[in-house]
Amino acid sequence: MTVNFDNAATTFPKPESVRRALSEAVSRYGGNAGRGGHRLTLATSEKVFDTRQTAADFFGAVPENVVFTLNCTHALNFAIQGIMKSGGHIIISSIEHNSVARPVYALSENGNVFYSIAPVYDDDEQFLGGLKRLIRHDTKAIVCTIAGNVTGRILPFREIAQICRSRNICFIADGAQACGILDVKLSDGINILCTSGHKGLYGPAGTGLLISDGEYGISPVIQGGTGSSSMNLIQPDFLPDSLESGTVNTTGIIALKSGIDFVRKMGTDKIYAHENRLCRKFISLLDPDRVTVYRTEGLKYAPVVSFNINGMPPEEAAGLLSDRGYCLRAGLHCSPLAHKTLGTDEGTVRFAPSVFNNENQVYGLTKEIKKLCENL
Repeated sequence: MTVNFDNAATTFPKPESVRRALSEAVSRYGGNAGRGGHRLTLATSEKVFDTRQTAADFFGAVPENVVFTLNCTHALNFAIQGIMKSGGHIIISSIEHNSVARPVYALSENGNVFYSIAPVYDDDEQFLGGLKRLIRHDTKAIVCTIAGNVTGRILPFREIAQICRSRNICFIADGAQACGILDVKLSDGINILCTSGHKGLYGPAGTGLLISDGEYGISPVIQGGTGSSSMNLIQPDFLPDSLESGTVNTTGIIALKSGIDFVRKMGTDKIYAHENRLCRKFISLLDPDRVTVYRTEGLKYAPVVSFNINGMPPEEAAGLLSDRGYCLRAGLHCSPLAHKTLGTDEGTVRFAPSVFNNENQVYGLTKEIKKLCENL
């Protein structure tokens, strides 16, 4: 028996419809989308566009502003580096993933980009006030996660969007832990939404999305063949071509449509309610004297729970739980800023259910955690 509670890293299992779509894509749609006019390419191009249209409808965008990437990190790098190419000031929050923190830091090392980190407090108003105070005359972008990947803390992203709109600042949102679970749309005020395809959207690995409202031009980080303007040595300046150089992951993209359709049919409200119920059940079955749960009463969370067994390193706890058939991720979760904010220098164990988990599996996991506590 293997039970996956590491769905914040990637959802598994995938819906049957996604598995079928992936198999069909490999067996039937082997053309190179956008390259050539023969029937194989045209059929593949049509299927890729179907996914682009589906993603646009789901997030409230226009299809040409939907860019396919390899993952959320890929999308965030495109957005951050593309917006900050000519320099300026950028603000990030203190719970950002390394997919935000590292490219921002790398740009600052080059000399013409400066960054500030807005501390995340338990009070949203205090966080927003601190964010406003960091804005400078040359602030070009604010990059914030919608929901943190360590604790699931949901930041006030709509209020951040309002701040950005009032100051003509580009708002780049990391939706990796939110899209497919929360109802996120460009109409929330987001200028550039970056997300993975393989997490809450239930697509295959190797899929991600950058979705723009078209208000800010994104300078390409990679140049190459796009299937358009081929006589010109200058990279196309229109989306999605400007950011989609080279052959896209056609099989993964085609299957991603089925993942988005699965989420749309089930409904994000229903998905969130189910996963959140499992998180509440999980927390309720833990012994608070032996297990520390990193959540604050009154705050909003995505269905992710970070915890530690008191007196046991997180990596050891996760390893022992894995031996018992339960897969949870331990450590820093590629988010050292978040753990510094949380005060968990050694990291945590992270519980992250999906729609395919159930209460019996949660009971089984908490029984094993109880045994670990008793053996200490």
